[in-house]
Amino acid sequence: MFTGIITDIGTVTKVEQRADLRVTIESDYDPASIAIGASISCSGVCLTVVDKGSNARWFAVDVSAETLRHSAAASWAVGARLNLERALKVGDELGGHIVTGHVDSVGRIVGVDPEGGSLKIVVEAPAAVAPFIAAKGSTALGGVSLTVNGVGPAPDGGVRFDVNIIPHTAEWTTFGKAAVGDEVNIEIDVLARYLSRMRDVLTS
Repeated sequence: MFTGIITDIGTVTKVEQRADLRVTIESDYDPASIAIGASISCSGVCLTVVDKGSNARWFAVDVSAETLRHSAAASWAVGARLNLERALKVGDELGGHIVTGHVDSVGRIVGVDPEGGSLKIVVEAPAAVAPFIAAKGSTALGGVSLTVNGVGPAPDGGVRFDVNIIPHTAEWTTFGKAAVGDEVNIEIDVLARYLSRMRDVLTS
């Protein structure tokens, strides 16, 4: 479990096709502090550490076919920059919102516009996630906990919404170099997920 507060930006340095895709990520995390089997959110995807450096600062994860199908493809290429977050510990400050690391959809950035000292990022997402995106609600984009500013229909029948990226978030996440056309992993708020399931059960 995570909070959507990014603590490092990693870089993919190696990709190997095995039974699953083995991805090696360079990071500023001290490898001595990472346990094999630990969970790290990589741009919003909860992945398990399967190998790590002894002196060099890197760790490796296996990306399953299921994860590849449901996440932004560009995340798993050499040179890709990933938002990283270590798993939440009991007693840690909950600075963002509860994030599970289970991607619900992939959206596409359609607008990046300066707004004061911040950036206004506009995202289009499939219709399936539209009921779960609410103005002033929380969502995780690329693993980053963000507040939705406005929501409306997208031209293709999906949903279009925007978030505000303050200078601190731009500096500490990959959103500082976001561009129109970039894909982004979306995780809806876990509360919305369960409320939707309860509604389905009660009305079935």
